[in-house]
Amino acid sequence: MVRRLKPLHAKLTRDLWRIKGQALAIMLVIGIGVALQVMMTGLVASLSQTRDAYYERHQFAQVFAPVSRAPEHVAGQLHDIPGVATVQTRISGMGLIDIPTREIPVSARILSLPTHELRHLNEIRLTAGRRPDSGKSAEIVLLDSFAAAHSIVPGDQIEVTLNGSRRTFDVVGTAQSPEFIYYAAPGEMIPDDARFGVIWIGRPALAAALDLEGAFNEALITLLRGAVVDAVLDDVDRVLEPYGSPGAYGLADHPSDRFISEEIAGLEISAKNVPPIFMLVAAFLLYIVTSRTIQSEREEIGLMKAFGYTDTEVSGHYVQLVVIIALSGALFGCLLGVGLGRMTIPLYTTYYKLPFLLFRLEFSSFVTGILTSVFVATLGGAFALRRVFRLTPAEAMRPAAPPDFSKAGNVGSHVMTFLDQPTRMVVRRLVRQPWRMMGAVAGIAAGMALSLSMLIIYEGFDTVLDRTFNVIDRSDATVSFVTNAPVKTIFELERLPGVTLAEPVRNVAVVLRNGRRSHSGAVTGLAPQSQLFRALDSNAAPIPLPTRGIVLSTPLADILDVGIGDRITVDIREGSQMVVSTRVAGIAQSLIGSPAFMDIDALNSLMGEPLRVSGAYLSIYDGEQDAIYTALKGMPMVAGVSLRREAEQAFQEVMNQGAGSSRFIMGFMAFAITFGIIYNVARVAQDERARDLASLRVMGFYKSETAFVLLGELGAVTLVALPLGVLLGNGLTTLIAAGFSTDLYQIPVVYAPKAYGTAIAVVVGAALASGWLVWRDLGRSDITLALKTRE
Repeated sequence: MVRRLKPLHAKLTRDLWRIKGQALAIMLVIGIGVALQVMMTGLVASLSQTRDAYYERHQFAQVFAPVSRAPEHVAGQLHDIPGVATVQTRISGMGLIDIPTREIPVSARILSLPTHELRHLNEIRLTAGRRPDSGKSAEIVLLDSFAAAHSIVPGDQIEVTLNGSRRTFDVVGTAQSPEFIYYAAPGEMIPDDARFGVIWIGRPALAAALDLEGAFNEALITLLRGAVVDAVLDDVDRVLEPYGSPGAYGLADHPSDRFISEEIAGLEISAKNVPPIFMLVAAFLLYIVTSRTIQSEREEIGLMKAFGYTDTEVSGHYVQLVVIIALSGALFGCLLGVGLGRMTIPLYTTYYKLPFLLFRLEFSSFVTGILTSVFVATLGGAFALRRVFRLTPAEAMRPAAPPDFSKAGNVGSHVMTFLDQPTRMVVRRLVRQPWRMMGAVAGIAAGMALSLSMLIIYEGFDTVLDRTFNVIDRSDATVSFVTNAPVKTIFELERLPGVTLAEPVRNVAVVLRNGRRSHSGAVTGLAPQSQLFRALDSNAAPIPLPTRGIVLSTPLADILDVGIGDRITVDIREGSQMVVSTRVAGIAQSLIGSPAFMDIDALNSLMGEPLRVSGAYLSIYDGEQDAIYTALKGMPMVAGVSLRREAEQAFQEVMNQGAGSSRFIMGFMAFAITFGIIYNVARVAQDERARDLASLRVMGFYKSETAFVLLGELGAVTLVALPLGVLLGNGLTTLIAAGFSTDLYQIPVVYAPKAYGTAIAVVVGAALASGWLVWRDLGRSDITLALKTRE
């Protein structure tokens, strides 16, 4: 057996060198599929394991229960709830930080720290300095990323407007917290280190500033193993309802955890769905290469069988060819995946504030990637290997019977008379071998579909940016108030010099329910004819807000599984805390978040609080911004100011430098695969017609005419593949867009002409490049060797 295999090994080496171009193209496709799996699986492990360890070490709470004001003794009632392990109360508030280098005030979340040194829930992780001295009310710890964004270090002082009064605080330390892995300013969903900060201060000092001595306005709770979260939440709400509770929520609804968990879930879905696409393309290419190799080596197969090699040994030889290509591609993909994973990690640490994040190698992803690639590649080659078993030595050593084209008909006989001889040869091959041509068309169309889908995704990201910050939100600034203010505050803002328009907004925390489906969020009350912030339909036309009913965004309607005319339950979690039923009056298109809208007067009436607002949208004359921002800094009721242009820039950075940047990696891979597929098709056609092309040269055809016979076929196949690639790309885009969409943003499928034009240009460019490489090889080919035959 060993003696017999040695010649086959030598033949295997020669075969691999002869088809090195096709082999490299297939290895590229397999490698990209494995690389994506290794990268995405490693990122999932890195993010989830680091997050879980961070939560455990710093005792991150599992239930959060905000209230307006509750006496301290209520904590004992919370502790008695079945399933509760630990209860810790704290004080939370909002303030404005005056940064001298910024024209507008910066919003800040202010949290109390226990006076004792014992471990506590949501424990901070000091990155510099020390904790505040319990006896010094002016000492604070600042969020590390915010301090770095403004070059603030321990020992500096900052001015903070807290509860309407401005105070000077000493920064004694900077810290990170598991509560703020992902964070954004109130009312926003995009993180920006420079525009939102967190301050930790001793509890006695914050209690005195907010008039909460002997009371708390938030409870942190951990649960016993096996506790039912929903049951605990119901019991917590029952205990805290008399104290103005907007409703307790679990870890899954915490903003920071929700966003990072959504990112991990999206990566898991992509790791399962994307690599198989590349594997199937690789299997198709291997089938073409293996079947062509077997067809061209009939005589060699007959000789091997005549010399005593069994069907198993001969098939094993070709299986080795397939496995070597697949294994080489898989190993290359493993290395590429590790490299891409390590390159991607810094992109995640930009927006997910973890104490550390190292790319973790998942052994299972290597095993899965290698085994899957070998299995799929072998499966593709197995269909071609069936021919080996059907060939007897005598039959194999005879030349193959000429193809029977009698059933092809005399297609286009009148047209053929007007064509020159090389063009007729191209047309005849296309007509007489339709299945082989359709295989090439399918391969090129698959490559184009990958490229087109990523280009459409690019357009989708741009659409999210433009529609959100130029069509839906047309304001210059958004002002939020410390508490719900009277509507006359809007008129005061409108009277500021430079303000052209001020529109009210009311945000109310609610839980929307439809049967067993529910969503914790907020209802946004807008002016009936709002101009600065609008609810739009699918055609980007404004939706008139009815005096009765609610308008849901498309993602929210999908979550609740409702349509126009259906009724939902609105559980109001502030003020009167009523539970009402209302009708869905419209569906609005929203590409960021899952908002719900109502007429502001109708919402206030529902709350029993007429003429109240929680913020305003402002339109400002150019050149008057600085004066407006200075005036807003001095208003005690202002809790924060957000500029639309800064929010747009932050979102752009999230998409281009954060998690959304993975689309560029996938796009590059799609373009590489497109070239690999087209090059493979061209080389297979060249090898199949090597003898025909050599005969034409001997008969006196010029090199250009000979090349036209081959490249004309490639051009025709490419042109036929373009419309099919468009259809496949449209379908594939829907799947990829769903994978990219998260709670943070939804990626629409935008069929922009630019995307189609670019995708066509990519395919045509790849065909031209592949054609040039084949044309170059034609000039180097040995005509005498190509004409040799064993007949």
